[in-house]
Amino acid sequence: MSKYRNHDDNESSASSNASYFSPLTKRRLANFRSNRRGFWSLSIFMTLFTLILFAEFLANDKPLLLSYDDEIYFPIFKRYKETEFGGIFEVEADYREKEVQAMITESGGWMIWPPIPYSYDTIDYYLPGPAPYPPSKEHWLGTDNVGKDVTANLIYGARLSFLFGLVLTFFASIIGVCAGGVQGYFGGKIDLIAQRFVEIWAGLPVLFILIILASIVESNVFWLLGILVAFSWMALVGVVRAEFLRARNFQYVTAARALGANNLSIMIRHVLPNAMVAALTFLPFILTGSITLLTSLDFLGFGLPSDSPSLGRLLAQGRTNIHAPWLGLTTFFTLACMLTLLIFTGEGVRDAFDPRKEN
Repeated sequence: MSKYRNHDDNESSASSNASYFSPLTKRRLANFRSNRRGFWSLSIFMTLFTLILFAEFLANDKPLLLSYDDEIYFPIFKRYKETEFGGIFEVEADYREKEVQAMITESGGWMIWPPIPYSYDTIDYYLPGPAPYPPSKEHWLGTDNVGKDVTANLIYGARLSFLFGLVLTFFASIIGVCAGGVQGYFGGKIDLIAQRFVEIWAGLPVLFILIILASIVESNVFWLLGILVAFSWMALVGVVRAEFLRARNFQYVTAARALGANNLSIMIRHVLPNAMVAALTFLPFILTGSITLLTSLDFLGFGLPSDSPSLGRLLAQGRTNIHAPWLGLTTFFTLACMLTLLIFTGEGVRDAFDPRKEN
C-alpha cells in the first residue's frame, strides 16, 4: 500500500509542477527556446556574467589560499599584516613582493594564485619593457599606459558596467512604468500636462548638464546613477501609456471599477500585467543603451571616478596610444560581443511575447 501511495504522490507532485506555469507562459517559453539565436545568446551571456561576478577569484593580486607555518590563510577574504609572515612592517602584506613570497616559501608554505595574478589597479613594476606592454604569457592582453593588466581591467570593468546598467535599468523602468501608467489610466488633463512635461524633459541636453555638474560636484557612482536615472526613465513611458490607454476601458476593468475596486488596485492587479508584456520586451534594449551610455561618458571623462575600472577609459587609452592597438581592439570586441548577445536576447524575448507566433 505504501508503494502505491508513494507512486500516487509522485504523480500528483509531477502534475502540480507541470501545471505551475499557465498555458500562455508555456507557449512563450517554448517560443523563446525555439529562437535558437536568442536562447543561446542568453545562455552564453548568463555564463559570462556569472563568471565576471566572481572577478576576485579570476583576477587578483592576492592569493586565493596560502599556507604559512602549517596554518591556512585566506588573503582574498581577510587582510593580513606583513608581520604575520615574519615581516617588519605593520601594513597589509603585498604578496607580489619577492621578499614576502620568500618569507612564505622558506617556512615551507605555499600559495594558490588566481588565473590572472593581477587586479584592475595593480601596477606591474617588473615589466620587461615600457608600458603599454604588448600581450605576453604574463599579461594575456597586454598592459595599459601605466602598467595595469588589460585582462583584469576588462573583467572588473565589464562587471561594473553591467551591474551599473542593471541598476540604472531597474530604477528607470520603475519610474517610467509608474509615469506611463498614471498618464494612460487617468488620461485627460493629467495625460496632457504630463506628456508636455515629458517632451520638455526629453529635450534637455543631458551631456551638457553632466559636464556642468561634473565641474561642481565630485563624481561618484551614486551621483552619476541618480543623474542618469533622472534622464533615462522616459524610455518606457510611451509604451506603458499606450497599453494603459488601450486597457482602461476593457470590460474586466469596468467590472472591477463597478465592484468598488479603487484605482490603485485596478492599475496594479488588472492593467499593469498586460502593460508589462510590452515593457519586458524593451528591457534588454534599455540595458544595452545604459551600458553604452556609461561607456561613452567614461570615454569622454565624465563618467565614473578615475580610480574605478572602466571600459570607456580603456577605449580612451586605445585612442591615445595608437601604437598599442590591443587596448582599443580588446575593449571594442568585448563590448561588441556582450552587447550583441544582449540584443539577440532582446529579440528572442520580443518574439516570445508576440501573440502572432505559435509553436
